[in-house]
Amino acid sequence: MSDDHIPAILDLPVGLAADTGATRFESDSMGQVAVPADHYWGAQTQRSLEHFAIGDDRMPLAVAHAYGYVKKAAAVVNVERGALPAWKGELIERVCDEIVAGVLDDEFPLSVWQTGSGTQTNMNVNEVIANRAIQLVGGVVGSKDPIHPNDHVNMAQSSNDTFPTAMHVATTLALVRHTVPAVERLRDAMAAKVDEWADVVKIGRTHLQDATPLTVGQEWSGHVAQIDAALDAVGAALPGLRRLAMGGTAVGTGLNAPDGWAVRVTSVIAGLTHEPFTAAPNTFAALAGVDDMVRASAALRGLALVLTKIANDIRWLGSGPRAGLHELVLPANEPGSSIMPGKVNPTQCEAMLMVCQHVVGLDAAVAMAGASGNFQLNTFRPVVVHDVLSQARLLGDACDHFRRFLVEGLQLDEARIADHVARSVMLVTALAPTIGYDAAAAIAHDAVAHDLTLRDAALASGLVSAEDFDRIVVPRDLT
Repeated sequence: MSDDHIPAILDLPVGLAADTGATRFESDSMGQVAVPADHYWGAQTQRSLEHFAIGDDRMPLAVAHAYGYVKKAAAVVNVERGALPAWKGELIERVCDEIVAGVLDDEFPLSVWQTGSGTQTNMNVNEVIANRAIQLVGGVVGSKDPIHPNDHVNMAQSSNDTFPTAMHVATTLALVRHTVPAVERLRDAMAAKVDEWADVVKIGRTHLQDATPLTVGQEWSGHVAQIDAALDAVGAALPGLRRLAMGGTAVGTGLNAPDGWAVRVTSVIAGLTHEPFTAAPNTFAALAGVDDMVRASAALRGLALVLTKIANDIRWLGSGPRAGLHELVLPANEPGSSIMPGKVNPTQCEAMLMVCQHVVGLDAAVAMAGASGNFQLNTFRPVVVHDVLSQARLLGDACDHFRRFLVEGLQLDEARIADHVARSVMLVTALAPTIGYDAAAAIAHDAVAHDLTLRDAALASGLVSAEDFDRIVVPRDLT
């Protein structure tokens, strides 16, 4: 079809009718390749499927969806500058909207373990857009007419700048739309416990040993503050992720991209996503490194470490019900044992802990990938985006489940908490300013050795009267 002929865009549903197992032939610069006739991808996608059938890890669909924004923005700007006929731009934009909406998800089958630049994923997207666009105007799928995957869909672009751009867009949207809101919901649920349990005095513990008292609300305020700090770190990673490599093309010089391209395309992406994306100030750095992704991964690792501490505290404090601490009463969500009737286990804590351990491992891979790029291109991008998006998804999901099925239903065993306070010998700390450290220590050791209450041991020492003890050793005052 010539550019002068403007075909009607047909209202065709997604899908190619073909017999199961049928193929068509498509070509690339290396020759012809048989591709499944019921799919939109082309020769380069098919080569990747055959040459990189490694494991079960697929390129995250979030990357394809992000590419939908990137390719749409590129088409918009290419039309604006007169390099692409408006009707071709409209075709590309329409298919990009389908990609973003997820209706073409089955067309993105490539493995994570592919070329380190993400070129095959870029071409997968280009081919799908081109062939779906061809179908929409009644053309021959695979003919590259009237939409060519390279000449039109990839115009003024390179895999080396579009893939890092899609990485940043996908990661930003995952954090802003999924991870951060889920963590904030957990944080708010825990803050509610701070208020609910503000006046419940409990015994503190350091080194896993009894310490001076605090309130349960104070203890949980520490959890909330840790989450707040972790969220701050995630937030601090976002400005870097919102700087896009678009416009750098092959090595950062912007070859084949017009003046002003990067600024205009990133502006359109920002408008489409409602996120303040901007052009990277130095495209050489944007292509050569994955530093912003490494920082995002490190922030997610930091969040995982905070959640590890919190989950471990909760499962320890919920241990029991008879032979453990049992200050917390965990919700009974499901049977805990196939052999021990009535057993309730801290399963949400265990799931959270496994997620957090996995996140730490993923971060290690991201760090190695970030350190391993050479010259003008980091060629470890697929594993980086896969692992960071995995962290973001897992932590968001785990936080929502941890909140819904554990934190919101947590209760206190106030009788057990009161008994722990009453039997603690570390309340003796309050006596030290009056009778001295050594005398107070002797009272504590005597109480433990003879299984006495602290009050009985203190009175037996003759160093403090009952009146003074009751005035000085008031657990609530010690908080």
